[in-house]
Amino acid sequence: MAAKAGAAPATYSPSPSTYKNKNRHSVLTDIDWVRPDGRDFHQCRPAFLRTGAVNAASGSAYAEFGNTKVIVSIFGPRESKKAMMYSDTGRLNCNVSYTTFATSVRGQGSDNKEISSQLHKSLEGSIKLDTFPKTTVDVFALVLESGGCDLPVVISCASLALADAGIMMYDLVASVSVSCLGKNLVIDPVSEEENYQDGSLLITCLPSRNEVTQLTITGEWSTPKIHEAMELCLDACSKLGNIMRSCLKESACASQE
Repeated sequence: MAAKAGAAPATYSPSPSTYKNKNRHSVLTDIDWVRPDGRDFHQCRPAFLRTGAVNAASGSAYAEFGNTKVIVSIFGPRESKKAMMYSDTGRLNCNVSYTTFATSVRGQGSDNKEISSQLHKSLEGSIKLDTFPKTTVDVFALVLESGGCDLPVVISCASLALADAGIMMYDLVASVSVSCLGKNLVIDPVSEEENYQDGSLLITCLPSRNEVTQLTITGEWSTPKIHEAMELCLDACSKLGNIMRSCLKESACASQE
């Protein structure tokens, strides 16, 4: 592995104005849960990102959000084996896997097919597929350590790796999730919080274009809760997008030196 450049750990927590202008009975202020890592309910984990993590790949990125560590490698565009007939758009293949030591229970990880499918859905709308007809871009994501919020970290890291590979995109893709724990909404949950959550909301978006590419909700949510959770996620996604762009700029500057 070799890093082209990387940004120091940075925060992408939502602005206080996103959650402070609520009434005193807001779900965000009724405290009945203490976060395992001591963060506030609306405080995200520090994010560390770097590109160029795998020399043999067309592009790659490494992401570390708290105890969640992910590395993504991009290969291609290369001739598509499945496209026997000419296609005016390219293909995107996504594969997510876990190391045997990624979770506390050795060899136990998430449903790789499901998370791979969600990664594909999140990224496909951001890529200009018509710029590499009859070819395929392969995205291989490896979760080195699962500390919570695996999918959002995988999505954000994969988008950064695609940009590092020079794949034409409409915008970077940033993803953030929120868990509902009793009366509380907690952003960027760790594994313990995900185990006890009553529901979750995940947003994947193109920050610069203010477009949502995926919205996933589990559990029962009231309309006010959904609105508050979406505001938190979108604000955090915007800030995470800035961190990702800064990482790419530092990488470009380092390569020119």
